[in-house]
Amino acid sequence: MNNNDFLYERMRGKQVLSLLVLFVLLCLAGVLLGMDSSFAATNFDHDTTGFLLNGAHTRVSCETCHAHGIFKGTPTRCQGCHGASSTIATTKKGPNHIKSSDSCDDCHTEFSWTNARMDHSSVTGTCLSCHNGVKATGKSANHVLSSNKCDDCHSTVAWSPAHFDHSSVSGTCFSCHNGTTATGKPANHVPSANTCNDCHSTRAWLPAKFDHSNVTGSCYSCHNGATAQGKSANHVQSSNDCGSCHTTTAWSPATFDHTNVTGTCYSCHNGTIATGKSPTHIQSPNTCADCHSTTAWTPVKSFDHSNITGTCYSCHNGTTATGKGANHIQSNNDCASCHNTTAWSPATFDHSSVTGTCYSCHNGTTATGKSASHIQSSNTCNDCHTTTAWSPATVDHTDVIGTCYSCHNGTIATGKSATHIQSSNTCDDCHTTTAWSPVKTFDHSQVTGTCYSCHNGTTATGKPASHIQTNNNCDDCHTTTAWSPVTTVDHNDVIGTCYSCHNGTIATGKPSNHVQSANTCADCHSTTAWSPATFDHSDAIGSCSSCHNGTTATGKPANHFGTTLECDSCHTTTAWTPLKYYTHTSPNYPGDHRASVTCTMCHTSNNQTVTYPNAAYAPDCAACHANNYSQDAHKKTINPTTYYSVGELKNCAGSCHTTDSSTGTIVSSRSGQHHTTDSGFGD
Repeated sequence: MNNNDFLYERMRGKQVLSLLVLFVLLCLAGVLLGMDSSFAATNFDHDTTGFLLNGAHTRVSCETCHAHGIFKGTPTRCQGCHGASSTIATTKKGPNHIKSSDSCDDCHTEFSWTNARMDHSSVTGTCLSCHNGVKATGKSANHVLSSNKCDDCHSTVAWSPAHFDHSSVSGTCFSCHNGTTATGKPANHVPSANTCNDCHSTRAWLPAKFDHSNVTGSCYSCHNGATAQGKSANHVQSSNDCGSCHTTTAWSPATFDHTNVTGTCYSCHNGTIATGKSPTHIQSPNTCADCHSTTAWTPVKSFDHSNITGTCYSCHNGTTATGKGANHIQSNNDCASCHNTTAWSPATFDHSSVTGTCYSCHNGTTATGKSASHIQSSNTCNDCHTTTAWSPATVDHTDVIGTCYSCHNGTIATGKSATHIQSSNTCDDCHTTTAWSPVKTFDHSQVTGTCYSCHNGTTATGKPASHIQTNNNCDDCHTTTAWSPVTTVDHNDVIGTCYSCHNGTIATGKPSNHVQSANTCADCHSTTAWSPATFDHSDAIGSCSSCHNGTTATGKPANHFGTTLECDSCHTTTAWTPLKYYTHTSPNYPGDHRASVTCTMCHTSNNQTVTYPNAAYAPDCAACHANNYSQDAHKKTINPTTYYSVGELKNCAGSCHTTDSSTGTIVSSRSGQHHTTDSGFGD
């Protein structure tokens, strides 16, 4: 309170006192003149006091608020009378009232306590302190299993619609996603256990990562061609016991189990589905099992010449029996075209009879073949070369059987450039055989360097100018899938101060209702969460009351005595109690209280709790000043009964003295004299 406000309050107090004196005189005049004393009361304009009587206050008798005939200092705020510790109002904030501030008029009106409008901003407790199913509606019986932090999903406007936060759910996925509380497994879902998160995530059902260990049905219950990929049209005839040959990792390679096959040998071993009779096989029927076993083709378990239907060459093919030599040119099997029945050689050669490929002769033995420096490739010479000359040649990558790097190593063919990112040599993970660029896709699993070795702003996109100050361990926060959203911020990588990010622009900063403080966030907050926080008063910038106002932080309780002094005049930042200044005689009490401090600077109303040295005289002046008077001819010491009755013995103010309550100075006495002692009170 400034000087102008203080003078205003002092003048206003004097006006009220004058009105009260006038009221008393009118009442006395009414008694003397035989008038009804209620005349003065009914004509008193209460608006002049600054407190308008409205609603239920118009039906309350004066003495209900103005006890003992005391008018000055009567509270003007709701909580002054209706507070829990107040002795004035009968209707008070009860012990089972919801936890809230003491600003009654945030919810109630002067007309009635009931039918109050609810202002959640005045509530100081958690949602659950009211919404527990007793004081207010709580979680229903079919509510999802969750923590009791209602505001994680709900707002103070309405329960629904709500934004769902899976991190607050305490139950399993299936406790909600059971088809009743929330969407569950559809009718065509694969048979599986109910641990949804083995395959699904809280972001969306799809796409899902499949975990075969969670499947409860057989392979075929899904891999039936309807729910999931099943046997192809050219699959061997077999039972549906997929696991006999295949694994959950991949269809192929597979371990083959002949006991699971339902068809004949030839139904598979026909040269299409599986290895069949070779071109040099003797001419025979297709009942393979007559000669072969399921263990191996050779040796044959039995041989019967009577079953052979072919020519000599059907056996004399160099495998079954002696045939054309290893260096024989590929030709038709009409041996007599070149040979005679006398001997294999000498023979007459006719190129028109050659049936083989180029390589059947040009193999480096029969004729010139691939050189030692030739790229690893199939032997289909004419895919790259012509019959005119070996070179120049066009490279057909489909014939190359080595890895890309076996040629593209910078020696045989162009390899990785000097500016290429650090990676393995599996070129085809990113590149195609059509062209080096653009790359078909980028596979981070092949990169051998750190993220920053590429994402440095030169080789690949790096940190933007607005990026928070951090070291270059990109993968501490980002993933190879996308830069954003980041999986999590690792504060250990941050180089700047908290405020360099948490400034309200880059990241969440101090809210508008934050206490006035320095920007050293870490003094109170941790990197785990903003709250709870440990408060460091040394960072606070404003006065105590700028926070301890009952809204931002705990303020003066309802029964605190009124004072214009700042909190730290009596309290410390360590604890509210004990106080620094406790009694009027304390050496820490501010200044010479007899000279510069008036009672009303602290004791602003008559309902303060005061420890009186002479409690028997309370609440009269004598309760404090019974022994504080001059001994020379004081009426109280000479003959009290001469001046007032025995019943008035302790009533200083009522008997003789009248004081100015704002200064403690005597303004009138029965003797008409004006006495002042060192204490500031009349003798």
